[in-house]
Amino acid sequence: MTDRVPAALEALACSEDAALKQLPGTRPVLHRSLTVPANKRPFVKNGILARLSVQQLAALGECLEPIVLKERMVLQEPRRQVEHVYFIESGLVSLRVVAAGSMLETAVIGYRGVVGASFLWGGHFSTHQSVVIFPGSAHRIRVEDLRRVMKVHPEVREHLFEYVQALTFQCVQTGLCGVRHHREQRLASWLCLASAAIDARVLPVTHDYLSSVLGLRRAGVTETLIRFEEQGLIRKMRGVLQIDDPNSLAEKACCCYKLVSAAYVPSSFRTCSENQAS
Repeated sequence: MTDRVPAALEALACSEDAALKQLPGTRPVLHRSLTVPANKRPFVKNGILARLSVQQLAALGECLEPIVLKERMVLQEPRRQVEHVYFIESGLVSLRVVAAGSMLETAVIGYRGVVGASFLWGGHFSTHQSVVIFPGSAHRIRVEDLRRVMKVHPEVREHLFEYVQALTFQCVQTGLCGVRHHREQRLASWLCLASAAIDARVLPVTHDYLSSVLGLRRAGVTETLIRFEEQGLIRKMRGVLQIDDPNSLAEKACCCYKLVSAAYVPSSFRTCSENQAS
């Protein structure tokens, strides 16, 4: 075991560090709106924004505010009005159900998704708590501005609906996973999903955190991670876990990992794959 933090983690944790110092606490750091020149596509990593046309991005651009996501920042609280939708560019957000002093994580959201899209179902209040667990960045937009853009560009709504369907599936599947699958499968599944969500193999996560979000005993989490490390699947460092053999780790995961991963593949890609297979 080594105490050296890999450069990849340093880049993740220190993303836009100068901007973070501008404001104390957990308030988001705002920058200028995302401008989209005519007929020129800006670079965006968010999976939903990346699928939009230049015209659709331009319509959203004036309303999108790039912000820095700081660790432990609460983006939304349950039973509170949804005011913003966050298109995640980097970092990881934990989607949780909170009740009577207890917490259960139902999904993790990375660069492929958004936080706050529950308004699409007609509701005005958030059903989950959304908390940043890995620092990063996002583009946020006010709900009323997004609604206005979707009226003119219904394709934006279609992309969001497709994502929310996948997210809902993950939340439901997580409930099943928690009562049907054993500790090793659940841990492997969470690590694989988190790695895919941030597109990186270095996860700044602790045993305590994994224990709390998965509802497992800390001793059991430590025992399983030690076994994974002995098998060459992961490497544990101080406050950091690095996945060395993602394919073998995926084999340890329960079926939930493959089912959830497949749900996030855009329908156009799935149709293409199915046609090629036939």
